[in-house]
Amino acid sequence: MKIYTRKGDSGTTQLIGGARVPKHHIRINAYGNVDELNSWIGFVRDQALAAGTKEILVEIQDRLFTIGSLLATDPEHSRMQLPDLHEHDVELLEKEIDRLNEPLPEMRSFILPGGNAANSICHIARCVCRKTERLVTELHDHSPVDPIIIKYLNRLSDYLFILARKISYDTLSEEVPWKPRL
Repeated sequence: MKIYTRKGDSGTTQLIGGARVPKHHIRINAYGNVDELNSWIGFVRDQALAAGTKEILVEIQDRLFTIGSLLATDPEHSRMQLPDLHEHDVELLEKEIDRLNEPLPEMRSFILPGGNAANSICHIARCVCRKTERLVTELHDHSPVDPIIIKYLNRLSDYLFILARKISYDTLSEEVPWKPRL
């Protein structure tokens, strides 16, 4: 398979289904952000993590490839069979959030991101997830997006936040509360 095709040299790219759109099209931005998020989660996965976490992150990365392919599809012209997202994918995130959150101290204020490299990378991934969610909801205003995608991204950002807190807890890193200057 050739890596370069030269078809995008004019500033357009092809969606699944054949339609060509500008590379700055909102649909391209949306699935491009999913790709960026997937890369950050790969970086999280490369850190020293508690048992089982890497497997969950691989599962999440697989779901993000599914989301990317769904967003890269021209909904009016594609008849291609694609993988799909299910409610149990969201439920897996919810179960993991509950499991990770159980031993954590109660939050009494917002916390400043940071504490160690793995924690900080989780927070960056969380921010990219929120940015992705914003773009996908904007795309939804122009062209319908399956609501399970938006739901999954929303829950994923919650998971990444709790994972960051759990990493701090496991590594005895201090969580710094935000103290607003009034």
